[in-house]
Amino acid sequence: MKLNINSINFEIAERLEKYIEKKTRRYERLLPSEEVIMELRLTVIKPETNLNKQTQIRILGNGPELFAEKTCDTFEQGIDLCLEALDKQLEKLKQR
Repeated sequence: MKLNINSINFEIAERLEKYIEKKTRRYERLLPSEEVIMELRLTVIKPETNLNKQTQIRILGNGPELFAEKTCDTFEQGIDLCLEALDKQLEKLKQR
């Protein structure tokens, strides 16, 4: 699985990058194919107010496209919520 991280309107910190890698590591076991791509798009929405961090995660490759989008106070919170949504989507696919 390939992991692509795009940051819009800010410079991504190494700490956040490591957090993303840690949280998405288990998807490498769930989606082991080299053709699978996980794209993360992290955006700081202007003007700077509460809930101005938008997180989008898209999984492309074998099977249908999976997508989750959340807007939160922190990127870590957005990543966690998006991954929970993706887990639910994967569970529905397995039940089919």
